[in-house]
Amino acid sequence: MPTDRFPERTRVIVAGGGPVGMMLACELALQNVEAIVLEQDLKVRDTPRAGTLHARSVQSLLRRGFLRLPEPGRLDLHHRTGFHFAGLPLLEITTPTAEGPPIFNQSQSALEEAFESRARALGAEIRRGVRVTGLAEHADGVTVETLAEDGTRSRIDADWLIGSDGARSTVREAAGIQATTTPPSFSGIVALVELLDPASAPGGWAHGPEGATLINVNPYGLSRVVVHDFTRPFPDRQQPVSFAELTEATNRVLGRDVPMRGATYLSRFSDFTRLADTYRSAGPGRVLLAGDAAHVHAPLGGQGLNTGLQDAFNLGWKLGAVARGDAPAALLDTYTSERRPVGQEVVDNTRAQAAVMNPHPEHDHLRARITAQLADPARVRDMADTVSGQGIRYGDPSQGLTGTFLPNHAFTTAEGPVTVAQLLHEAQPLLLLAGGVAHPAGTRAGLRTVRVSSSEPLGWEAVLVRPDGYVAWAGEGGLADVLDGWFGPVRQAA
Repeated sequence: MPTDRFPERTRVIVAGGGPVGMMLACELALQNVEAIVLEQDLKVRDTPRAGTLHARSVQSLLRRGFLRLPEPGRLDLHHRTGFHFAGLPLLEITTPTAEGPPIFNQSQSALEEAFESRARALGAEIRRGVRVTGLAEHADGVTVETLAEDGTRSRIDADWLIGSDGARSTVREAAGIQATTTPPSFSGIVALVELLDPASAPGGWAHGPEGATLINVNPYGLSRVVVHDFTRPFPDRQQPVSFAELTEATNRVLGRDVPMRGATYLSRFSDFTRLADTYRSAGPGRVLLAGDAAHVHAPLGGQGLNTGLQDAFNLGWKLGAVARGDAPAALLDTYTSERRPVGQEVVDNTRAQAAVMNPHPEHDHLRARITAQLADPARVRDMADTVSGQGIRYGDPSQGLTGTFLPNHAFTTAEGPVTVAQLLHEAQPLLLLAGGVAHPAGTRAGLRTVRVSSSEPLGWEAVLVRPDGYVAWAGEGGLADVLDGWFGPVRQAA
């Protein structure tokens, strides 16, 4: 019989080892913070889940060395790609060539494997076949109860716990974090099947009398079929999907037959939304949420994975600084204040997409209003920036560069040519000095100061860059206070 393990202790527990949890493990390891990832699956699941990396995620992964440009691009030259809104080809996503492609397609399983490999290489401990069953939060930490695949129960004490354990998050429920929900307007099925007549199948997005489909046609193997069905009443979310239900729903939604056979994967989804009211627990505030544990919405535009990865980039360095004792715990309050509005915006735009997709007459007025608004090029750009993540900025928009994502400038330094992305590979805060600004007195934890020059206009003489690539300060006085707030006070000599 399995025996219970003696209690352990670690700095951070990450509950859930999907792409978001594994990215958090990478970020914490770069901050030299001990972390244990608990993931109930024994191996990565190869299922047809999200695999679209949008522009801001591409840019962030470039800044950690996961993606590399063959040579530095230019900020004044751009890549452009079309993208959909509600299944309609209304958007164009644009990025500077210095930032890589606007969209990078990679399966979620491949991303998870890559992030896990990097996390292990950096020293994070990954425990598969283990799930969190309960927790108790107290003033100086969290005690987590776990259950392993072999039946072994254990208890781990940690300073901090991150719940990245999915839409049905045990951590969120056990921590008592409330959430705002909205009911679904459609039911969905995603499947892998063999199409019997691939040439006649409606590839890509297709709209019909009862909803829409997205079919990724593969004439040589299995095709991915996604059905968005607005016919009520909706089936129970927990009810298994049958092949007969898939074919009936596909044919009814489109108003035509799509012959298929041999489903190897069937799963339900909907546009039910849940947004945690806070991403940090009350009281001691030792529990934090990321990814689907914090926000659930329709998988329209592949925004869920990307929003979760951006949660990880925002939270990882902050929790690392607090866990090391280099920054005040109040820094973690900025995680909710910065990331929850982003989650709300994604919830709002996916609900708007569902409204546009709804073919029933009572939605005609709303659909006409939204599509008319998207005839305005400025609104299209704003929506493209929302979907791609490039519209994210933190703080007051009146603060100039502060809160914006620093572009991937190419610099000349005393050590040779370098880009912003390369300087951020180690997830350190950066003070970039391009003018006559004096070096600040004192040393902050991990702060790297680099004097740079550039042949392109920068628009600043000095800029402080957070490890996630966003500007914390842009040469307007008060640098010492900004450094204290984000990265802790000057270290006194021993």
